[in-house]
Amino acid sequence: MDLTLKIDELQADELSVKDFRENYLKKQVPCVIKGFSKLFPAGEKWTLDYFKDYLGDFEVGVFDNSVKTNTAYVNPDLKMPFSEFIDIIKKDEETPYRLFLFDMFKEFPELKKDFNNPEIVKGVLGHLGFAFFGGKNTEVRFHYDIDASSVLMTQFIGKKRVILIAPEYEDLIYKVPYNSFSLVDLDNPDYEKFPGLKYVKGYDFVLDAGDSLFMPSRYWHYNTYLEGGMAVAYRAMANTATDLYHGLMNTSVRILLDKSMNNLRKDKWMETKTRMAMDNADKKIKELEKQVG
Repeated sequence: MDLTLKIDELQADELSVKDFRENYLKKQVPCVIKGFSKLFPAGEKWTLDYFKDYLGDFEVGVFDNSVKTNTAYVNPDLKMPFSEFIDIIKKDEETPYRLFLFDMFKEFPELKKDFNNPEIVKGVLGHLGFAFFGGKNTEVRFHYDIDASSVLMTQFIGKKRVILIAPEYEDLIYKVPYNSFSLVDLDNPDYEKFPGLKYVKGYDFVLDAGDSLFMPSRYWHYNTYLEGGMAVAYRAMANTATDLYHGLMNTSVRILLDKSMNNLRKDKWMETKTRMAMDNADKKIKELEKQVG
């Protein structure tokens, strides 16, 4: 994989809503907005201790990365008071625990005044703002967002490593059929098993606390918390017919079929999907070799 592409960096204090929507949202170009959180009260107020005090004994569903799953939709693995969860991720120690798609604003709507839907991505999905928390070295598996929305992810606390890959490479990164995640372990890519990776180009960078990342529709991402941290992601509806189609199919027909087959065939279904992913990659490799040769 060639992960040396340079992502555009914009300065929040020089940001034009019109220019962003025209050159990045409309054209579906990824970028990092430096210092974006400082434009909002949350940029000064929000810390892990702040959330520990504010959410206190509120019980949250926690995901445990040591528990593996073969489907895109997953449920929390355990529950605990939010304050207990914060104590875990505050430590300078590796942990598998994270909060994923935490609907914080639904449970605590008053927090939205600190970080409402930013004007640059405001639209019909403006009410959807999800929080993400994780501890040191917690990973979020290689995937794209299943509804195919564009995403503005603002990192309020802690640093996060991000690998970002355009959707044009989805066959070469071994997308699992009927799902929105990959077979590949990006920390230890196996080029013999997954030769399609040799043809992939993408971005590899650190998202600092205070910065925002704009990820266009169906962009693949692999995130690793470098320290205990927290981000909020707001969504913008896909703006092409292809992305809208995939978002609709993913969240209806495909996910229902996948769940049904998982229940009926269990591990055999994952074996089938794995063969399909390998075949799709082989076909794409042959196409590319034919173009070159």
